[in-house]
Order: sequence, then structure tokens, then C-alpha cells
Amino acid sequence: MSPHASPAFVTTHWTRVVAARGETPAARAALGDLCAAYWMPVFRFLVREGRDEDAARELTQEFFARLLQGGGVAGADPSRGKFRSYLLGAVRHFLGDVRDSERRGKRGGGVAAEPLDTVEAADASEETLGLQVADPGAEPRDTRFDRQWALTILDRALNTLESEFTAAGKREQFDVLKPWLVGESGALTSASAARALGMNEGAAKVAIHRLRKRFRALVRDEVARTVTDPAEIEAELQYFVEVLASPA
Repeated sequence: MSPHASPAFVTTHWTRVVAARGETPAARAALGDLCAAYWMPVFRFLVREGRDEDAARELTQEFFARLLQGGGVAGADPSRGKFRSYLLGAVRHFLGDVRDSERRGKRGGGVAAEPLDTVEAADASEETLGLQVADPGAEPRDTRFDRQWALTILDRALNTLESEFTAAGKREQFDVLKPWLVGESGALTSASAARALGMNEGAAKVAIHRLRKRFRALVRDEVARTVTDPAEIEAELQYFVEVLASPA
């Protein structure tokens, strides 16, 4: 099948993970790909929860290590559909577990707590947060997580598109036309792009149109990986646009 074709909905990564509950090599590979895609949203979430970047990086590694060790999605509910919804809940449980461990360490009267990187996968505990006074002007944590999810989707789609153009020997064309994908075209015109690429303006406009169309298809593919039902894709895409349009 051509990489530019528009295939029918096939078994997605999240569908494979949920169906196999991580017990098969295919499911583990699928889960690994999803974890790689969601590394940055989880990392940013932990930073915004008050961890410095080094600590957040270590906790992010530990969180995904636990998922990949096996059984990490045993409690996944297919009816919820979206991987990001499941993952955010899992991160909250994990963070609650970490906080419990830290409190036990403090109560230990100087007894050193076991480092997180030596802890084996364990059942996630219920999140136990201390009383916190919410900032009424602060952006909801879920929205911040979802915005980073949307930015990650964009980045993955852009990287895939760049790889496709490079493989086709059209890297220069991609570099010249990329501003039309990321909202940086500004004062650039199709005429200036045509001159840079040594083609007429009509051909440049067609190239820009095709580039945008392919980019939209890749974004859709990335979103489709994280749902279990093709009927959910359009709603997720709509939410994706809304999250990106919201104030940063």
C-alpha cells in the first residue's frame, strides 16, 4: 500500500494493547510505541506537579518502566477508549504511590528509603493528595496534559512527514514548505517558495496543498492509534483542534 494512501481503519496500537493485555510480543511492541509517544506529556505533567526537571525525568522513566514490565494495562477499560485518558489516570495513581513512599521514608526516622529505580512493578495505589488550595486562575491539569498530548501528536506527524520527504529525495522541498504547516509562513508567499524550489507558482501551490493534506492524514493516523473504535476518531480530532486553539 502506498504511504500516501488512505487506508481503512485497522487494528490500532491501543486496541492491540487492550485486547492482549500486554501478554504478547505484538502487544508489548504496541505499548512501547505508545509509551514513547507519550513520554513528553507525562514528563511535563510531573514538572507541573512540582517536581524539578531531573526528578520528573527519573519519575517518567520509572512510570513507563513499570508499564512495560508487564501487566501495566491489566486494568485498562476498553469502554473508555482513549489511551490518553487511561494514561493520565495511571500517572495520578503512580504519583500517589510515589508520595506514599516518600512519606513513609520521612516517617522512618532517618531510615533510607529504597530508591525508585530499584523498585519492581507494583500494584498502583489510590492517589492520596494532601489538601491543596486551587488557584482559580490556573489552567486545569487535565487541559495542560491534553495540550502537551496534542503538541506531541503534531511533532510525531511532522517528523514522519519529514522522513517521507527525505526518503523520496525531496528534503529541500520539505524545508521550504514546512512553514505552511507550522504557522510560520508569515510574509512568505507561494511565489517566493516557487523561486526557492525552481518551479512555477502554480506548481508550488499544488505542492503546498499536497503537503498540508498529507500532514492532516498523518495527524489523523496518530490520533487513531490511541482509540479503540473508529467512531471516536472524529471527536478526538475535534478535541485535538480545540486543545491547540486554547491559550497556552
